[in-house]
Order: sequence, then structure tokens, then C-alpha cells
Amino acid sequence: MDLTKLDFLEVDGPLAQRGIGVIAPFDLALERELWRWVPMEVSLHLARTPYEPVPVSTAMARMVSDSRHLAAATRDVMHVEPEVVAYLCSSGSFVNGIDYERSLVKAICDAGAPDAVTTSGALAEVLHQLDVRRISVLTPYDAELTAKLHDFLTELNVETLSSDHLGLGGGIWKVNYRTIAERIIAANHPDAEAIFVSCTNLPTYDLIEPLEAILGKPVLTANQLTMWACLKRMNLPKVGPGEWLREVT
Repeated sequence: MDLTKLDFLEVDGPLAQRGIGVIAPFDLALERELWRWVPMEVSLHLARTPYEPVPVSTAMARMVSDSRHLAAATRDVMHVEPEVVAYLCSSGSFVNGIDYERSLVKAICDAGAPDAVTTSGALAEVLHQLDVRRISVLTPYDAELTAKLHDFLTELNVETLSSDHLGLGGGIWKVNYRTIAERIIAANHPDAEAIFVSCTNLPTYDLIEPLEAILGKPVLTANQLTMWACLKRMNLPKVGPGEWLREVT
């Protein structure tokens, strides 16, 4: 064997890996969308909350946001040295209000994470940076859980001008792009400064740019915001669609 052909082994190796720990609800099915939001050198290390035999609801949101579960999941991913740990769940991070969202960030950091974000915390950051005070909302949830999002936005001093919900108790990742796009457009209020599409299990990646072009305002989605907040803490550039989000990066 001609070992000179192995000269390529003298290079330093693959691009140095930088990690994001992701704590996902047990029913997340959109891992492939998450990877589209990060640059090549970033790896995602996923942990899940324990399975709960309940439909998507206010009760489920409270179950999957138990701080003890998030602490345990954080410890599960810390051995691969993520730079930040994200709680990737809209409803679980807004269902009990702002103070509870902050307590989840603290629980993750107390469990060993060097930094932490939640989906709803990322939403709060972006609305502040964009100076958005009036918003439209689309969720896949029922009316009760959607109202909890309205309450969270009210705590942020953001007015919900219009809102729509799909009323789904499961299988959220199966909703097709056409349905989602039609409902986003229908949910938009002309005076809203942005639209927030809730739920990390609702596919939205390929809809953001065309809808922003049609509606002329930011279309903010759950996975987009969460990954943006992580990359911001890692001093890495934003990846993926979103004209207005790119401006605040």
C-alpha cells in the first residue's frame, strides 16, 4: 500500500465543532428543520422531556415545562460541552408567564449550562429589538392555550390585534405548507407590525421569505427565534430566512 496517499491526514481535521444543547418536548418531529437554522460548524445535541399521554393542551404545556425535567435533560447533554442550552418549546415557555419563563432559564443554568434560552424568551428579545408593540398570531393549539400566549404578550406590553388557531391536539408537524401559509395570511391584521407563528413542531422554514415579501412585515417563527437566540449568544451569524431578523443580528 502506498502510504503517501494518506498525506491528507496531515491536515488539522474537520471544522471545530460548536454545540447547542436542545431540550425538546417528547413529541417534537422537526429535527430536520432545526439543522437548517445553524451553520455547518454547529452540532445540535437533543434531549427530550418525558412522554406524557395527553393531547397538546394547556395541561401538556405545563407538564413538559417542569423545571425538574429541564434540569435532568440539561445534565444529559452537558457531557458534550454545548455552549448554550435551548428549551425548544413555545407553549411550555409561555404558559405560566414571564416570571416562570425566567425561572426555566435559571433552572437550565443551575443544572450546568453555560447559557440558556427558551423559545418564548427569544420571542421577547426579538420583539424588543424590533420595537414591535402590535402583533398578529397564528398557533396550532386550541383556544385556551392560544389565550395563554396572548397573556404572555400582554405581559411584554405587546398587543395582539388578531389571532387564529388550528385547534390541533397532535400531529402538528403533519400540517402542510399551503394550509399554514393560508392561515398566516388570514391571521394578519393590517396594523400589526409583525406576525408570530407559534409552536416548534409546526413547519415554517420555506414560508418565511415569501410571506414577508407578500405581507411586508416580519414573519417570526418558533424554531427561527430559538436558533437565532442561540447563535447570538455564540457570536455566530444568523442562518436562514427572515429579512427583519437578519437586521437585528
